[in-house]
Amino acid sequence: MSDTTLNTDQELATQVVVLTPLAAEKVREILDAEQDDELALRVFVAGGGCSGLQYQMALTPIEDDDILTVYDGIRVVVDPVSAQYITGSEIDYKDGLMGAGFIVNNPNAVSSCGCGNSFRTGDDSGEAHSCSCGH
Repeated sequence: MSDTTLNTDQELATQVVVLTPLAAEKVREILDAEQDDELALRVFVAGGGCSGLQYQMALTPIEDDDILTVYDGIRVVVDPVSAQYITGSEIDYKDGLMGAGFIVNNPNAVSSCGCGNSFRTGDDSGEAHSCSCGH
């Protein structure tokens, strides 16, 4: 497991994913409600969605090959395969009239679905599938 703790702007620039302060606050609320110190926020990519790949997040224990970042006391893990697609991404949280949820701002995405949950990278030749967002 690769362990990284964010301390400087230089380290921040090299992280797989970064949480905005609001996203960190929401993740902390969710983790606190779970009351399980073994859990970390897992950010990963799965096949599917209308653009070929989709973002996923879950609370899971840390695996041996995970890339671990501790961000403001929150453990965030990414598996090595997903890291290829989402390195440099920022996870934010938006709350508005049309709903609330986490948003992934991914600099590697060359196209994405209107809902923002699925994407395609320049290296990806994945097959597109329909998703439930209506786009």
